Amino acid sequence: MLLYKAPELKPGYNRIVSPENAPLKHLEFGRLLLDSKQSHQTGQDGREKAFCLFSGACQAEVRLPGAKPQAFQLGPRADAFDGAPWALYVPRQAEVTLTAVGTCNMGVFFSDAPRDTQPVLVSPDKAKIGHPGAANWRRDVYTTLGNDVDCCRLLIGETLNMPGNWSSYPPHKHDELKPPGEFPLEEVYFFLLKPPTGFALQIVYTGERDPEPIEDVYLLRDGDTVVLPKGYHPVVSAPGYTLFYLWALAGDERRYGAWSDDPKHAWVKSAEAIVKAAASR
Repeated sequence: MLLYKAPELKPGYNRIVSPENAPLKHLEFGRLLLDSKQSHQTGQDGREKAFCLFSGACQAEVRLPGAKPQAFQLGPRADAFDGAPWALYVPRQAEVTLTAVGTCNMGVFFSDAPRDTQPVLVSPDKAKIGHPGAANWRRDVYTTLGNDVDCCRLLIGETLNMPGNWSSYPPHKHDELKPPGEFPLEEVYFFLLKPPTGFALQIVYTGERDPEPIEDVYLLRDGDTVVLPKGYHPVVSAPGYTLFYLWALAGDERRYGAWSDDPKHAWVKSAEAIVKAAASR
């Protein structure tokens, strides 16, 4: 099973998936909930970290060895469906303390890091936005930690699906070393729905020649997480329900866009220009 159902959360950090309980090598994902003025601290543990704001606001103090503390603020953000994201990247050699302003709800990613880097705050005006697809496979994709941010392994962003729409489509995968187009990258998806009573579907399947094939469909509810160690992985939201998912990739090579489309469905990309032109008439 690659689906991790939404757990009951407690104040503070709640670990959801990691190499200890999931088929992952690099990534850990968890939820951080802070009440008003409550603080959470992480130390130097050899891992880079990314704090991704879902709602609320918080202040962060990042301390690097031999340097003055740096102050950052994330938010406010009404909810994960409220425009572009906020994210704070913290390097492996830093300690960080986050203190809620009001209440704060965040997703947190960790990955092993082979070198020192610098902290980066990604505010909504700095996030990269794209609108891939067309018709009912068009979606909004916000990239917070992309190729333009100096990280060791983490690649992070958010995707917003309108009701009934597909994303991660045409289906793509990133589990083989086929340079320059594809590099192995494990991935984690965390889902929220609006209204939260809705549902969506996550499909995971491998190519015909995979020695350990996967062909699964998961029913997604608000707060669920899916681990993607390999395979193609399209997503679709139910009519009437907007779907949000936070995603993170990590691998030995850090290359956003290093994936391969399913050759059976890659033709859909060639139809996008025709669909968009027809819609604009």
